[in-house]
Amino acid sequence: MSSQPVDPSSTPLTSDLTDRSSLRRDALAGFLVFLIAMPLCLAIARASGFPPISGIWTAVIGGVICSLISNAQMTIKGPAAGLIVIVYGAVVDLGNEFGAGLSDPQRAVLGYQLTLGIAVVAALLQIVFGLLKAGRLVDFFPLTPVHGMLAAIGLIIIAKQAYEVIGVTPQRGAGPLQLLSSLPAALAQVNPEIALIGFTSLAILFGMPLLKGKTIKAIPAQVVVLVVASALGLYLDLDRDHSYSLWFLGSLSGSSATYEVGPRFLVDIPHVLSDPLSAFTFPDFRGVLSLKGFEYIALFSLIGSIESLLSAKAVELQDPWRRKTDFDRDLLAVGVANLAAASIGALPMISEIVRSKANIDSGARTRRANMFHGLFLLAFVLLFPGLIHHIPLAALGAMLVYTGYRLANPRSFLLTYRLGSEHLIVFLVTIIATLATDLLIGVGLGVLTKIAFHLWHGCPLSGLLRPRIECRSQEGDRAVLTLYQSAVFSNWLAVSRAINDASNRHREVVLDLSRTRLVDHTVMEKLHQLSEEICRSGRKLSVIGLEQHCSLSNHPFATRKNNQR
Repeated sequence: MSSQPVDPSSTPLTSDLTDRSSLRRDALAGFLVFLIAMPLCLAIARASGFPPISGIWTAVIGGVICSLISNAQMTIKGPAAGLIVIVYGAVVDLGNEFGAGLSDPQRAVLGYQLTLGIAVVAALLQIVFGLLKAGRLVDFFPLTPVHGMLAAIGLIIIAKQAYEVIGVTPQRGAGPLQLLSSLPAALAQVNPEIALIGFTSLAILFGMPLLKGKTIKAIPAQVVVLVVASALGLYLDLDRDHSYSLWFLGSLSGSSATYEVGPRFLVDIPHVLSDPLSAFTFPDFRGVLSLKGFEYIALFSLIGSIESLLSAKAVELQDPWRRKTDFDRDLLAVGVANLAAASIGALPMISEIVRSKANIDSGARTRRANMFHGLFLLAFVLLFPGLIHHIPLAALGAMLVYTGYRLANPRSFLLTYRLGSEHLIVFLVTIIATLATDLLIGVGLGVLTKIAFHLWHGCPLSGLLRPRIECRSQEGDRAVLTLYQSAVFSNWLAVSRAINDASNRHREVVLDLSRTRLVDHTVMEKLHQLSEEICRSGRKLSVIGLEQHCSLSNHPFATRKNNQR
């Protein structure tokens, strides 16, 4: 169902991207991404404590508005699993704070409306970030705590959505660690028919990538899950409230085993054309000036911006034509789209890597593919709401469990360890602190742990933010930058600015690191990326002076320490 990836060498950039062939390719890619995006939008919205349709509106708005403002050519905008923890936390915390005395359903609705108010203010901040050209904000954060944050989010998603897969209601107010520890006991209460749908969906999601053959690999696993799970839901008559019993389970337990199923296990979505007001919700701004409100405004604006910029950067590197993204303009686009989304009851959005990768693999040429994916979603939710209603929630839960597994893949722990034991400690501190407290504290402790290691290795306090850099011009259009003290994540903005300034004036830039005490992993990896970017512009960046530095692991981007200084 997806086209072959584009070979840029066989397709000229200047001509082909503006012809009808390009338009057809963008439309096809947008349709294929729509098939993947629809179930994920529904799943992410529901897991976030929002109505399922709100996820669709997010992708529609992101597809249209961001395509008009941003110059990111291959990036798909929409709701992302990485924000589930923040959004759901806001719904619960704000609902509890302002909804004392209300019933649980009323408190959930109030929390949702209050979260929309928070999202509006956070979107305004993102617009300010874009106007102030804060797109380089992403370069200020070390990579290991960011990866730890994503892994922690993956574990939290698994902890919450595993209950959806087996048809069991988790304990209200339970934290991630409690949910994970209670999961074995919850398996004894499993609803067999719901679990059949959930486990079948998991088997498809984990099994299809292992199958060989171009035809099979071209079919999105999420689409297969939708078809199979919906068929199982129809066969099990989930659209009707009824009970059933399984005699063999009753004989094993020595008691009657009766289970309840019905429409509550299916997606609940309004008919927009016949009842448009039921599809939209408007913000409540009472929580904006509360302490919890301040906390979630910071999380929405900062974490959302950082994750979106990281994703946009990753997608830019996969663009077959290596087109540059204006990250300030992209951040502005996300802010404007988030403002529109929050104003009508939709989820916050970011640049999304998985859907963007599918967009590239499907043969997209320009940002019109993002717009097409949004328009296809709009058409489907307007014309076929009945089909969406037949999707079992267990299938959506399975998709999120699979997404959580990819975020917290055991391989990421191994890759982090290969960078060095210190990185694994920072990684684990971030994960454990996030699971035990919240996202802001977890990331903060991860960054502080990283700084503590830098100080222990002899990085001076004065060099953490303001490195000393000397620039000398040489014959042959060549500049040599000598860096003193340290090159670490917290001063990378200054280092990269100096490199880019020199690159704009000279054809070749040489960065001499022989006078540094410490060069951390974040800088090593970003130097590699920056070198590739400068090379694509017809210039050259060379890094010298690491001969006296000792690598803290065998990884090519491992932290380097100079014990002789």
